[in-house]
Amino acid sequence: MKTTSATHWIGVVFILASAALLLVTTVSAPVNADIGILRVILTNKTNIRHSSVSFGTFGYCILDVPPIETDHDWCGHKVIGYDPAQIMAKIDNQHASSLSHGTSDGLAHVMILHPIACGLAFLAFFLSLGAGVVGSLVGAMVAFVAWILTLVVMAVDFALFGVIKKHVNADRSGSKASYGIGMWTTLAAMILLFFGMLIVFFTCFSARRERNRNGHVGKNEGGYVDPVVDDAPNRRRFGAF
Repeated sequence: MKTTSATHWIGVVFILASAALLLVTTVSAPVNADIGILRVILTNKTNIRHSSVSFGTFGYCILDVPPIETDHDWCGHKVIGYDPAQIMAKIDNQHASSLSHGTSDGLAHVMILHPIACGLAFLAFFLSLGAGVVGSLVGAMVAFVAWILTLVVMAVDFALFGVIKKHVNADRSGSKASYGIGMWTTLAAMILLFFGMLIVFFTCFSARRERNRNGHVGKNEGGYVDPVVDDAPNRRRFGAF
């Protein structure tokens, strides 16, 4: 029982960690200018460093805007769905291809799944936290839904920003695009949420089998029951098990 309980808590911690990682992606630019799903280093330069564009879940920010000699960032409005290809084309004075423009315009609205998956992951954590076998089972089911949404939005992120990354690095403007922290936190969250969901799900049934088995351990051949052993399932237990 102790082994099952310890394993269960590992799964719960994984779910909590995945929720925290999804929160990092959710508060990316323009909420937090330094966190981006895609980062583009521009050719213009201030007295400190090259300016850059940070694309996030709800918009974008331009970091180190010239000609200010100190760190000065500018962020756009927070919106659900925006066109990063068109924005990058205007900033870099390049023509956005119809493919990249259409792809980014069609997929950007799906990024609303970032906060939804984050909220479901936190809900799964609280359901699995000391809620008993039934509550943990429901928590595992909610974690499964959160994992599906995370998988979908991660695929959208790679498709959406992958096209822009390829276009920027190939247009000979001198700008360099690379995936930011927000992309890798989503990937890590997807992996942790998957294993956390499986661990919580299977430990629920393991704990149930152990309880049923322990309930019959005290019975002897004559049908008598050891009162000490028989009373064990009725004791109050801390946490999920």
